[in-house]
Amino acid sequence: MENPVIIFGANALGRSAKEIFEANSVVVYGFLDDDKKLHKTELDEVLVLGDTDDDGFLKLIGKKCEAFIALDDSKLRKNVVKVLKEVRQVQPVNAIHAKSSLSVRSSIGHGNFIDFGTYLGAGTTIGSYCLIHANVIVGAEATVGDFVQIGVGSNVNSNVTIEDEAFIGSGVTIVAGVMIGKGARIGAGSVVVTNVKAGETVFGNPAQKVK
Repeated sequence: MENPVIIFGANALGRSAKEIFEANSVVVYGFLDDDKKLHKTELDEVLVLGDTDDDGFLKLIGKKCEAFIALDDSKLRKNVVKVLKEVRQVQPVNAIHAKSSLSVRSSIGHGNFIDFGTYLGAGTTIGSYCLIHANVIVGAEATVGDFVQIGVGSNVNSNVTIEDEAFIGSGVTIVAGVMIGKGARIGAGSVVVTNVKAGETVFGNPAQKVK
């Protein structure tokens, strides 16, 4: 990547993304954040420039800068993606830690955060705008949709399917062949041994539906 990057979100995730980009010799131009108290302050020696909808800075994206979305909230992330695609006609870039391991036979979309120690196996497919935190294992031929979040230290076995907008907590194990439905939520530390329906929340070992 030749152009510098603007990070949406002056937060812990944004700081992590900044370190990833700089470790990959990518310059971070600045942050955009809707907390006005942060404007014109520095975060790790980089300026918080303004709001996420500041047209003066958005005009740089696609011309002089790239964009990365470091927002935990899926709704906010979707809104920024929509603006970038429809108004700026660009896709956000991926932030992939240099010490993650991605099979050459895996494939990933756009705007993903992939942190330290993550492993993607052969034939794994990752969609777009996902947050995959540190030390996650995604086994061979697993499929992860768009806007999925997978917490630290989770183990997604081979041939698992995780549909769009699912949330997988930290330290979760999903056994081989299981399907996680759209928008499902898996509590931290759970062991998922059967399919989880769209919109369901499950927790425990083995994971059970939370009423």
